[in-house]
Amino acid sequence: MAFKKKFTPRRKFCRFCADKDLPLDYKRADILRDFITERGKIIARRITGTCAHHQRLLTREIKRARQMALLFYTAGHSSDVKKKSQI
Repeated sequence: MAFKKKFTPRRKFCRFCADKDLPLDYKRADILRDFITERGKIIARRITGTCAHHQRLLTREIKRARQMALLFYTAGHSSDVKKKSQI
């Protein structure tokens, strides 16, 4: 008796290769937030589907945005997350 897969996973694709007009820039924090977790970690390319070239550029731009204080480093630096001492 062979087991059948219940679903086939969607093919992942690079958002930046698909849409050439989508800018990969540290000033566009709204785009970069899609590629970091709520804890502030950069999401791996095997999860996001980004190609290797754009993942390297994306990492560099996220780090630049953190330096310019457009993105937070950790959850403790986020204004969305309350610290335990303030609860």
